[in-house]
Amino acid sequence: MDNKRIILVLLIVLIVVSAASLKLKGGLNLFSKKDDEIEIIRSDDDYDFEITEEDGMRKTVLYFKDKQGLLVPVMRKIPWEEGIAKSALRNMVDSPELRESISSTGLSPIIPAGTKIRGMAIDQETGLCKVDFSEEILNYDSQKDEESLIKGIVYTLTEFPTINEVQILVEGEVMPSLKFGADVSSPLKRENINLVGNLDGERSKVVVYYKGHNFEEDFEYFVPVTIPTLAPVPNIYTALEALFDGPPLEFSLTSDIPEGTSFHGVDIKDGIAYVDISFDYGDPPEDTEVFNDMIKNIGLTLSEFDQVERVELLIDGKSLDEAGLDFYINATIPAFANEY
Repeated sequence: MDNKRIILVLLIVLIVVSAASLKLKGGLNLFSKKDDEIEIIRSDDDYDFEITEEDGMRKTVLYFKDKQGLLVPVMRKIPWEEGIAKSALRNMVDSPELRESISSTGLSPIIPAGTKIRGMAIDQETGLCKVDFSEEILNYDSQKDEESLIKGIVYTLTEFPTINEVQILVEGEVMPSLKFGADVSSPLKRENINLVGNLDGERSKVVVYYKGHNFEEDFEYFVPVTIPTLAPVPNIYTALEALFDGPPLEFSLTSDIPEGTSFHGVDIKDGIAYVDISFDYGDPPEDTEVFNDMIKNIGLTLSEFDQVERVELLIDGKSLDEAGLDFYINATIPAFANEY
């Protein structure tokens, strides 16, 4: 009996010593995998991923097109998973389910049905994202569809802070051009979304946000439009001037700037844009909603400029309080143009 106890004790000691030895040599570390996963999770901070209060969902900007073929950014909550940029594209592929879920917006998908994202690689140093699609991505019908497809992919992926440019591949190959002639032989950056006219003879361009409408479902959405200008460089004054001039005649768009509102100037101080306006038809409207809508429309247009964080309206050089208007205005630059 004593011998059995001695043997049992020796076995236990041997097991403990062996386990300790293996851990010291790196052969067995029950916590190493867990620690690595924690590091991976922490490294996601570099991507500015936003996990919402709904467990496992992330606010992500996806691009769709409206009935005019204009690209429209929409913030949607999609399930969190590793490779979230690839997941974003999958949530843009045409399907009956996707069309049903966005039907009330009047928007439609830009990536053809059946398209697979075969692979994706992101160079963390250069910000180049290579994304490989299956051949179904070529199943579109017009040059406008081709343009929307390319820009929608590039704009969606470059919403992620670590992606600066996108190389599109089809079935693992870099194509010199797509079927209507769009050059995809080299990496693409975001530029000229919903361009009005062309850039010939113009010196710069600004992006201005106007409003589109789905009248069947009474749904409104903001549309970024690229407008060529004669200004030497893109600037806030020119962008606001274009906004107050109204949307281009080429598109069926409106804005939240009331008719008869004039823009006089803008001054930037400590991240606040002080926008001076007047109402040509008389006294300013005493309607909080009118001013909040104006602020959002102005704020989205100014969101293209990094130095602006808030918007303050002045009426003929006076603050709203000085002009006798006492109501709350949300002056922060909107995080998203459209949410759905």
